[in-house]
Amino acid sequence: MKKTVLTLLALTALVACKNESKTETTETIESVERVEVNRTPEEAIAYKIAQANGVENWDEVTEIQFTFNVDRGDSHFARSWKWNPKSDDVTMMSEQDTVAYNRKSVDSLSMNADKGFINDAFWLLAPMHLVWDEGTTLTVQDTATAPMSEEKMSKITLTYDGDGGYTPGDAYDFFYDEDYRVQEWVYRRGNVSEFSMVTTWEGYKDYNGIEIASDHKAPEDAVHLYFTDIAVKTEED
Repeated sequence: MKKTVLTLLALTALVACKNESKTETTETIESVERVEVNRTPEEAIAYKIAQANGVENWDEVTEIQFTFNVDRGDSHFARSWKWNPKSDDVTMMSEQDTVAYNRKSVDSLSMNADKGFINDAFWLLAPMHLVWDEGTTLTVQDTATAPMSEEKMSKITLTYDGDGGYTPGDAYDFFYDEDYRVQEWVYRRGNVSEFSMVTTWEGYKDYNGIEIASDHKAPEDAVHLYFTDIAVKTEED
């Protein structure tokens, strides 16, 4: 999203079927081992987090629909999306307008909609971007104090390069538990030390093999970001 989304090939299960030859099974295991060997320790952690959110099922997804909501005091904002990740066709629906476009050919008319899509879809699938996005740096801290709960967790930081995309140079601190599930995160604009936003990651639910946290609360409920009308369609639907 912030960069070109890379379609991830799902890793083949290491359990051989009865009609599978020994040679085919060996080749599969060797292929998986090569992928794992090529990962840095930081990339291995990133993949485990993405895996906990269903990244291995992503190739089966043909369409995602969702509504991004923001409550701030008495103010409510919402916009809905329909996205085909294979063709990159996107439709934005809000009270003011409906915009349909393809992300491979964003023009001046669709640019504002695309900026909104990148923001909203990033919130929806942020753990996947740990392995999807190019032009990034990953750093891991085995033990860190989560900013809201003050519980001890692990932390992985995703930093974007200083060029390209709509918001270059930004950094995100993901605080995850022993199951590699994100519980809180910090957004730092321009990779400064002070955070621009911190929220929880709650309301996890499985949508056709994709785990999505639908609820994000800031301290003292200053801001509440959440998703409704989530639907994930796959090739089998």
